[in-house]
Amino acid sequence: MNAQAVVAAAPARWLARLLPWLAGLAQACSITAPWNGQPQWWLQILSLAVLVWQLDGLRGAETPRAWRRAGLVTWAFAIAWLCGSTWWLFVSMHTYGGLAAPLAAIATLWLAAALGLYYALAGALYVMWAPASRAGAAFFFAALWTLGELLRNSLFTGFPWGAGGYAHLDGPLMAFARNVGVYGIGTMAAFIAALLASSLTRASTLSWRRVRSWLPLALLSVFVLYGGLASHCLVNDCKTPASPDPSSAGRIQVALLQGNIPQDEKFIPSGGIAVALRWYGEQLMGARASLVITPETAIPLLPAQLPPGYLDAIAQRYAGGTQAAIVGLPMGNGRSYTNSVLGFAPGQAQPYRYDKSHLVPFGEFVPSLFRWFTDLMKIPLGDFRSGGLAQPAFEWQGQRIAPNVCYEDLFGDEIGANFRDEARAPTVLLNVSNIAWFGNTVAIDQHQAISRMRAIEFERPMVRSTNTGATVVIDHRGRVTHSLPRMTRGVLEAEVEGRTGLTPYARWVSQYGLWPLWIGALSVVAACLAARLRQRRLASRAAGA
Repeated sequence: MNAQAVVAAAPARWLARLLPWLAGLAQACSITAPWNGQPQWWLQILSLAVLVWQLDGLRGAETPRAWRRAGLVTWAFAIAWLCGSTWWLFVSMHTYGGLAAPLAAIATLWLAAALGLYYALAGALYVMWAPASRAGAAFFFAALWTLGELLRNSLFTGFPWGAGGYAHLDGPLMAFARNVGVYGIGTMAAFIAALLASSLTRASTLSWRRVRSWLPLALLSVFVLYGGLASHCLVNDCKTPASPDPSSAGRIQVALLQGNIPQDEKFIPSGGIAVALRWYGEQLMGARASLVITPETAIPLLPAQLPPGYLDAIAQRYAGGTQAAIVGLPMGNGRSYTNSVLGFAPGQAQPYRYDKSHLVPFGEFVPSLFRWFTDLMKIPLGDFRSGGLAQPAFEWQGQRIAPNVCYEDLFGDEIGANFRDEARAPTVLLNVSNIAWFGNTVAIDQHQAISRMRAIEFERPMVRSTNTGATVVIDHRGRVTHSLPRMTRGVLEAEVEGRTGLTPYARWVSQYGLWPLWIGALSVVAACLAARLRQRRLASRAAGA
C-alpha cells in the first residue's frame, strides 16, 4: 500500500474506532434525551443496529481473534452508554459525598466499565458463534443481549439503570410491556436492530435478491405498525383484545408533598433538618386530602432523635376522621436501621410500616472490602437492614397501596412479588424518593420513566412523592396526569383511580421472577451453538471425504 492510500485509510480507521463510542452515547440519549427528557425509541434501535453492523463486519472479515476485537468494540459501546446514562453519580459522590473529583469520575467510569463487561462478552460470543442465517444471527444476538441485561439486573444486587427497553415507553413496542416487561421489550428491540443491520449489510445489487434481502424488514415494518396501533389503543383507552381495560378499584384523593430540601443541607440540624421538620409537620397537620404522602426520609431523624411528641402528634392527627398519611423516615434502635415509611390511619392499633427491601450499595449498605471507599465520603446513614419482598400493602378507603422506596421501582420482578395473590394485589403503586443526591439532572427524568414502565407492566397507577422531583401521578397506562415543577417546594393534589386484575406480565413474573426470560435466552443461545457445532462437524467430515 502506498503512502497516499495509507493517509486516505487513516480517517476511516479512526471513524471505525470512534463509532462504537458515538453509538453508545446515542443509546444513552435514547433512554432519556437530554434535549427534552423523553425517550427516543427509534434512536435506541438505530444505535444498537450500528453496533451489530460493526460486529457483522468482524464476522465477515474472518480475521484471527475477531472475537477479541468484537468484545472491545461492544465494551466501548457499553461504557459510553452506561456512563452517558449514569454520569450523575459523579454529582452524588463529589458534590454531596465530598469525594475528590478525580476519584468520583474514576468511580463512575469504573462502574460503567464493570457493568459493560456483560455486554462485551455478548459481543464476543456473537462474532464467534452467530449462525450464518440472518434470522438465526438476529435471534442469537437478541438472546445474548438479553442475558447481558439480566446479568446487570441481578449480579451484585443489580444496577439495571438505563436498560434499553425504557427507550420504548412512547414507541410501538410499548404495547407489549404488559406481556413481556421491560426486558422482553429490550429483547424485541435487539432482534429488530440485529435484523436491520444484517439486512442492510447483505442487500445484493441483483434486483431479485434485493427484494429477498429486504423482505425481513418489510415483515418487521408490519410488526412495528401493529405495535404502534396497539400502543395507540393503550394510550387512548381503546377497548380491544390487545388493550383490555382493567377494572376500576375506585378513586382516592391524594396530596403529595415535595419539600425541596437541598441535599447539602438535609442533615444539618439548624438547616435542612429544622426546615423539614417544620414544613412537613405543617403540611401533615393542615392537609385536607384523603391520603397525604411525604417523600423518602422526609423526616430525616430516627424517632428517638425527634423533638418530644413530634411523631405522636402526627399519629394523633390521623387517629380519627377520614384522612390517612404515609410518612418517610429512618427507623432503628442504634444497632439496626431501616429506610422506612409509616402509615397512619384511623382505627389502627399500630402504625403501618414498610421497610425498604432492595438497598443501595455504598449508600445504604457497604459491600465487603469497600469500607475504605465509603470512609472517603461524607454520606450519613450508611448501613441499613432489608425489609424483604412482598410486604403487606397499606389499606385505605378501598385501596391497597404498595410502597417502594427510591430505586426499588427499578426492579419490576421484585415489585411483581406483590401480585402473587390476585385478591391481595396492590391497586395503587407508590414510590417515595429523595434523588436530591443527583441534583437537577436527567436522573429525575430517568426515574420518572422507570415508574412509567412499572405502571404499564402492571396496569396500576404509580404515585410518586419526592424531595426534588419528579413528584407526579402516573395512570395505569403510563401517562403522567399530574405533576409538580421539579426543584420547587409544593403540594400536588390529585385524584387517583386504583385498578384491579392482573396483566400477563404480572402473572408470570409474580410466580417465576425473570426466570422465563433467562431460560428462553439461554435456550436460544444453546440451540444456536449446537447448530453451529453440527455444521462444523459436517463440514469437517465433508473435507475429510
